[in-house]
This record gives sequence, C-alpha cells and structure tokens, in this order.
Amino acid sequence: MPEMRVHRPQPLRSRPTVAVVIPCYNYGHFLPDAVASALDQDGVDVEVLIVDDASTDDSADVARSLAEADARVRVLVHPANTGHIQTYNDGLAVVGGDYVALLSADDLLTPNSLTRAAALMEHHPSVGLVYGFARSFSDHPPATSGETRNWSVWKGDQWLRTAARKGRCFLQSPEALMRREALDQTDLYDPRLPHSGDFDMWMRTAATWDIGRVNGPAQALYREHANNMHLTTYAGWLTDLRERRTTFQVLFDEREPDRPDVQALRPVAARALAREAVRRALAAHRELPDSGEAEALMAFAATTDPTIRRTVRWRGTRLVLRPTWPAPASLAHRFGERVRMHLTWRYWRRYGT
Repeated sequence: MPEMRVHRPQPLRSRPTVAVVIPCYNYGHFLPDAVASALDQDGVDVEVLIVDDASTDDSADVARSLAEADARVRVLVHPANTGHIQTYNDGLAVVGGDYVALLSADDLLTPNSLTRAAALMEHHPSVGLVYGFARSFSDHPPATSGETRNWSVWKGDQWLRTAARKGRCFLQSPEALMRREALDQTDLYDPRLPHSGDFDMWMRTAATWDIGRVNGPAQALYREHANNMHLTTYAGWLTDLRERRTTFQVLFDEREPDRPDVQALRPVAARALAREAVRRALAAHRELPDSGEAEALMAFAATTDPTIRRTVRWRGTRLVLRPTWPAPASLAHRFGERVRMHLTWRYWRRYGT
C-alpha cells in the first residue's frame, strides 16, 4: 500500500462548526488580526475562544472589546498565570464544534483555510487531523492564494512511520485542524512536554486516525519575531533534539507500549535523531567552534543511538571536528548542506513530510 494517496479536492456538503482557541499572553496588539483571520472563513460557522493567561499588558481588555463587537467571540481570563500548556488545555476543554483549531495570538489563519481542511475531513471520515503549509513572515502578512492543488491522505501508521524515519514533526501548529472525536480521545496537551506537546498530540492522533493535508495554498501564517518561544525559552538545536527524543520515548513507553508496529519504530526514530545531531554538530563546529555545542551534539547522538559510532558519517564528522581539518572541506560541506536543506524544504512544502 502506498504511503500516501492523492485525492481531488471536493467542496463542503454541510455547514460544520469550527472552534478556534486563541491562547494569549501579552500579545494584545496581535489579537485583532488573529481573531479576524479565524473569522474570515466561508461555509463554516466559527466560534472563537480567547484564553488570556493573566497578561500584564492590555490583552484582556482587547479580548473583551473583540467579544463585545462580535457574538462569535468569547473570552476566558486566567486570574493568575498558568503557562502556555495549561492555557491551551483550558481552552480546548470547554469549546464545542465539529472541528477544533488552536491558533496562537501572534499567528494568522489564511482566508478559508478552515473551510478547506473541514472539507477534506468531511469527505474522509477516517481522517482525524488535517494540516497544510504554514508560511512564515516577520513584518507584514504576505498575500496568499486560495487555490487547492489536491489532498493527501495517509494511513495513520504510515504517517507515524515517516515521522519516526525523519525524526521530526511536520507541522508548525497554526495550520492544524482536528476532528472533535480525535481530540476527545487524547488527554490534551502533556504538561511534561512544553516544547513538543503539539508533536506528541499529532503522533497520538496518527496512532488511531488517518492524517490529511491540503496541498497548494498556505493554510496559516506563522509570525517570526524576537519573542517566539523557539527563539527564547526553547532555543537551540540540542534542546530541540532532546525534546523530540523525549516525545518519542513517551510515545513508545506510554502511548502505545503494546503495539508491535509502533515499537518497531523505536530504533528508527533513534537513528534519525542521532544522524541529525551529527549533521548539526558539523554546523555548530563551523559557526560556534569554541562553544562546546558540537561535542554536546555528538554526545547526544552517541547516547541516543550508540550504533551511530560505527557509521562513515560519524567517523567523517570526527575528522572534521579536529582543529587541523582543512577549510576547503568545510566550505564543501557547507555548500552540500545548503543544497540538502533546500531540497528537503521543497519536498516538505509540496508533500508535507
């Protein structure tokens, strides 16, 4: 059976309700645009819940004014700060809807992105999660096209196998839409995984449901700015790799301990993470030669998959990390890595994995 089937897009046949939870902490200046983007959806009834996590700016006032202006918007304000995971869960636990999305207050949905995702799930009842391309931006939101090329649908176990083989998450998060029944089967976001709770959610969903993707248009716009958590609290490739390793361990040890097909992915994921750590070590050696980051990444690789030490990749990297390694080889590696990353990005942009 192929890993993925391609389908021609179909229009919605009903008018489903989509709940959009917007967690907010000190992002009041972003809120109006985020809410407006969630409501700019044809063919679906949208309900927005803003959950303010005891912001110290005017976020709560902005949220209340948005709710007063539009009956589709509600507000939940925390009396004390609880952190982003609890904020997500508090919102997801109280909303209704046939489908549910989580949109950070600094991100945006594209026009009719919820419509496109809901249509895919309506025509494919086995799909519990739909995603698409999330385009990054920094200053002004880019113009987007709404033309859908096609739909991709994976069997859940096949999508999970691909995630393990590549050792990473394929979603940035704002582009995800979940079926209500699929969300109800989870225990929401795991507070032990503050950096990778979304990855855990997607893998748990894939263990039970099929996964779909809307191909062609950007489904969401991911805002990059100085206060992004991946640039502050959870910055660095070593932190990211450690969190991904923990997320896979939770999947294997707790989520699906009795499924042989899932357990067979344990060494696959370990090898993928170790190989990536070795690649990152080369980049760290080039960019931060005296930081110790390269050796820390190599240690992570060896701990995660001890067999990596027997590979040509490992031995070659150990040679490059020697102080006497000639610069031209490092330049050649830099060019090769850029080509590899560009091809990887193009494949992910088009096919979603």
